[in-house]
Amino acid sequence: MKEEQDYIQDIAEIRSMMERSSKFLSLSGWAGILAGVYALIGAAIAYSVFEFHPNEVTYSYTNLSTIILVATGVLVFAIGSALLDSRRKAQKQDKKAWNATSRRLLVSMAIPLLAGGVLILLFISKGLLGLIAPFTLLFYGLALYNAGFYTIKEVRIMGLVQMILGLLNVAFISYGLLFWVTGFGAVHIVYGIYMYFKYER
Repeated sequence: MKEEQDYIQDIAEIRSMMERSSKFLSLSGWAGILAGVYALIGAAIAYSVFEFHPNEVTYSYTNLSTIILVATGVLVFAIGSALLDSRRKAQKQDKKAWNATSRRLLVSMAIPLLAGGVLILLFISKGLLGLIAPFTLLFYGLALYNAGFYTIKEVRIMGLVQMILGLLNVAFISYGLLFWVTGFGAVHIVYGIYMYFKYER
């Protein structure tokens, strides 16, 4: 009986090792929190300073290049923080942040993000600015859901939440900025806090 239990335990340990080797586990809760903070700051600047508040599909706005610059800044800071924090966490665990699993994760995210990016540019060219917020949430959610197959399951759950927010935003198009702030700001912060207390503390 004892030998059988040892055998089952050995199998469980081998399975656990295989799962860890096929998952990217260097994601940081702090990176999620910072991404949310950057999004909140960017949205506040867009709304308060540049008075960007799309409330209909064909929303007209003359200073769109500035908003694109603000959004790009948010993206650069969020990605930079995620890369630096993932590298720091990987080094702390004596692992490589850039490996076969992380490459698969990035590719799985890149496909929906690129498709979404092209669609957003088409929306902008047609003056459909009210569709930017819901479709960024939707395609970002798809990217996270794909990435969840190569990392912890919480990423896939966050992807589903982002997709739901994007779809709801299509139904309530006048609240685009609010949905965007909720998805990219609040959800990231909640996810980051949860990650920190579950995996890092």
